[in-house]
Amino acid sequence: MANDERVPAAWQPILDDLERRHASARAMGGAERVARQHASGRLDVRQRIAALLDRDSFVELGALVGGEAQLPADGFVAGAGTIDGREVFVGAEDFTVLGGSIGIRAHAKRYRVAELALQERRPFVMILDGAGERAQNAFERYPRSPNDLQMLARLSGFVPTVVAILGPSAGHSALAAPLADLVVMSAGACAFTAGPPLVQSATGEVTTKEDLGGSAVHAASGLAHAVASDDAAALALARRYLSFFPSSAWQHPPRHAGGGRFADAGERRLDGILDVIPADQRKAYDVHAVLRLLCDGGEAFEVQAGYGRSIVTALARLGGEPVAIVASQPVVRAGAIDAEAAEKAARFLEIADAFHLPAVFLADTPGVQVGKAAERQGILRRAMRMFAAQSRFRGVKIHVTLRKSF
Repeated sequence: MANDERVPAAWQPILDDLERRHASARAMGGAERVARQHASGRLDVRQRIAALLDRDSFVELGALVGGEAQLPADGFVAGAGTIDGREVFVGAEDFTVLGGSIGIRAHAKRYRVAELALQERRPFVMILDGAGERAQNAFERYPRSPNDLQMLARLSGFVPTVVAILGPSAGHSALAAPLADLVVMSAGACAFTAGPPLVQSATGEVTTKEDLGGSAVHAASGLAHAVASDDAAALALARRYLSFFPSSAWQHPPRHAGGGRFADAGERRLDGILDVIPADQRKAYDVHAVLRLLCDGGEAFEVQAGYGRSIVTALARLGGEPVAIVASQPVVRAGAIDAEAAEKAARFLEIADAFHLPAVFLADTPGVQVGKAAERQGILRRAMRMFAAQSRFRGVKIHVTLRKSF
């Protein structure tokens, strides 16, 4: 801190020391490690937070946790900022500090920032890029209990939650992802309960990080709701997803006033729909073409596009109002509802219901998938979970039968 005539001389060394400590925390794992992160095509942890949040809105919490130079911020940067002017809380693992592993003090920060999100009724975003529990934790006493995973479970249905996996994520770190409303992965990211060395030691199976838990694996497994080309694109998806939701379950979704690319947000007819949907029920069509006609600006944010593909789940705006769309996809098994599609739709409806988004059903389906494979995948249980989610849905529901609905 530069000398300031307004500061008593006795305080100047203390303030200078404080500034030096903050500068050390901002340096992350050091210039060499940060450069390696950049060379791999990934943003560093502070660039990621800057890309996620509105410019200059981040206020850090616990920057000095972990010591001055040994463990800057203890490998976990946390705080609050804004997205489109609305406050959110964010926590991000720093791979340049001991591989983003979770230290005892980082555990406390992870829990506290999630706790604040619930207390203040604000969305919570977690950025993962770390190795899970730090080995040294076995020699220290945990500062508090419960941990951040229990707090993340408590957030569900009360505030929107997003996890962005932007690098290797293992163990405790990876376990945060399934607890979130939205999981977005960058193309080179990985997530697994244990990495390839431990898998080989425990099972004898030889694999790579990508084959074990890469983004393509988890787009198909259902863990990843969206996959982006790089860090910046993944964080842009997180921002866009949150734009459809209120800050908490105690508010209603934000309405778009129209104009710009949403100039068609007023009442209108879908005069082109008969050109999209064939009259012959034996002919398939892509329901995305219907969504482009229906949604304001022709825009829809599809969730879990690579999983349960006979149903399309998407967030969009109709007349400026955010809505949750559940649409049959006739080009996949004629739109028959299989186990994955039912599971996907059920979870999507539960999240939409928690945050007061109306549900729009676009049906063109022969019904629930039949056959030995379907039964072995638990179609009865999963289809009835989807039924229960629809039945319990408390908000506005609009059903449109495009051709058939059995």
